[in-house]
Amino acid sequence: MALKTLVGSKIMNDVIRATVQQHNKQPNKLEWRVLVVDNQSMKMVSACTKMHELSAEGITIVETVEKRREPMPAMEAIYLITPTQESVRCLMSDFQSQNRTSYKAAHVYFTEALPEERFKELCNSLAAKRIKTLKEINISFTPYEAQVFSLDTPDAFQFYYNPLRAADRNTGMEKMAEQIATLCSTLGEYPSIRYRADFERNGDLAQLVQQKLDAYKADDPTMGEGPEKAKSQLIILDRGFDITSALLHELTFQAMALDLLDINNDVYKYEAGPGVLKEVLLDENDDLWVEMRHQHIAVVSQNVTKKLKKFNQEKRVQSSSDKASIKDLSQMIKKMPEHQKELAKFSTHLHLAEECMKNYQGYIDKLCKVEQDLAMGTDAEGEKIRDHMKNIVPILLDQKVTFKDKIRIILLYIQSKNGISEENLTKLIQHAQIPNEETAAIKNTSNLGVNVVVDGNRRKIWQMKRKERVTEQTYQMSRWTPLCKDIIEDAIDDKLDNNHFPFLSGQRQGSMHRQAPNSARFGHWHKKEAQGKNLPRMIVFIVGGASFSEMRAAYEVTNERKNWECILGGSHLITPEQFLGDLKNLGEGQDED
Repeated sequence: MALKTLVGSKIMNDVIRATVQQHNKQPNKLEWRVLVVDNQSMKMVSACTKMHELSAEGITIVETVEKRREPMPAMEAIYLITPTQESVRCLMSDFQSQNRTSYKAAHVYFTEALPEERFKELCNSLAAKRIKTLKEINISFTPYEAQVFSLDTPDAFQFYYNPLRAADRNTGMEKMAEQIATLCSTLGEYPSIRYRADFERNGDLAQLVQQKLDAYKADDPTMGEGPEKAKSQLIILDRGFDITSALLHELTFQAMALDLLDINNDVYKYEAGPGVLKEVLLDENDDLWVEMRHQHIAVVSQNVTKKLKKFNQEKRVQSSSDKASIKDLSQMIKKMPEHQKELAKFSTHLHLAEECMKNYQGYIDKLCKVEQDLAMGTDAEGEKIRDHMKNIVPILLDQKVTFKDKIRIILLYIQSKNGISEENLTKLIQHAQIPNEETAAIKNTSNLGVNVVVDGNRRKIWQMKRKERVTEQTYQMSRWTPLCKDIIEDAIDDKLDNNHFPFLSGQRQGSMHRQAPNSARFGHWHKKEAQGKNLPRMIVFIVGGASFSEMRAAYEVTNERKNWECILGGSHLITPEQFLGDLKNLGEGQDED
């Protein structure tokens, strides 16, 4: 079952409907309530539910706990919040006076395990008298798509990799581990855990996740049961395992649009006509987007046109030509309001594809060839490239190329050489005329455990042998395959190198004999929903952000290996520009290890 659907039904059934069923005095009469969320849970609720669905269940308004709100003392409130100190304090302050309270009563649902000290604090507050429900529902992540999740923790990049933030690291990792455990709990998985051993911290995070998973398993012994579920694995990766995929210009529809166009929170804005600005949410409610988001840009416009032609034939719509144009579509929408919704969808994706192509033909096409050669080490004919410099320098000198794109090229070059000298780096930066304050993004990359500036002593870095995937069908500008695809496939085939991707404490694929300890937590509140198909899952988590090309790889593996499902996510989701921003803010100095 798709992640969004799973989480959406859990919110509706275990929170909204559960409250109504338990506490409705008149079962046939809708009793209105307020839904109070915090910033973190708001993302989850918005991703998985619609306001009209909530209204149908008696929710009159959705409020944010951190903001000042109009008291509604005649109504009960459902709180769906993260058990952070701030959210719990805000909840308590809503009931800090016996006579004047924000709401008549509170039904409190925490997205993850409530720490003991916060539980005591809540019990000793005036709010305790007003709390009718107190539960943990264990969903502390945002389902972004059917097979993609985010922990919405961009700060993880800092506390995991920045040597100046080492003091926050344990708390941050503990929280991240809890969130990953709630993902597994929601999916009904108790996976074997593997991690990339070449970055030391991954092992520590894996241990923390195991402890949290054991607590969930003790509360719900059915977690991870089923004939195939013993094969399920969780693989923990750090962002340094493959910075190439985070830097390259991708030419598949979703990754390209989010990299090149000004799309915020997946909202695409465009001019649908003279003075008509249209806003469209690119999400899984749009079947055309779902079908085309991983297609290469070269075929997207053709496919939209084919689909429109088919639609026109089915609906007997007259079109002035076989080749759809945005102008034609605008006319058709005006003439046929009954087909407005479908035609508007075609119009959106034609606009989106045309805008991507316009950017590509500006100068991205030149960059892509050089980037692919750097990533692959060979040209489109498969010949090894002896001297990358003669391809790179013209781009670095080109005034039309942005400094961010130049930084991407420089970092890809450094990767191809496994580090360069300080002198060479200075030359590249001078050629590219990169402003001094922006060069930090290049130097800070070494905190991810990769070689950047090396004067004689390179860190020994193991490199995975890549699979040969380039065929005659491969687009020359899209020869690179994200490394995570090789990792996932090798893990499924039981060929993944155990020295570099060990199982935690001797676990093995298919091991059903791991005993979870008894629950040390109060409550025993966890109940698993029945899962759909009993497929084993490969869950991949990337600390420091998952890129859109890696998400595509997860769907590809699921389509190619019918008896596995791959779920991929990260501390947050990143475009190349966000990745460079994260690197730039990483602080000076080298990591202690």
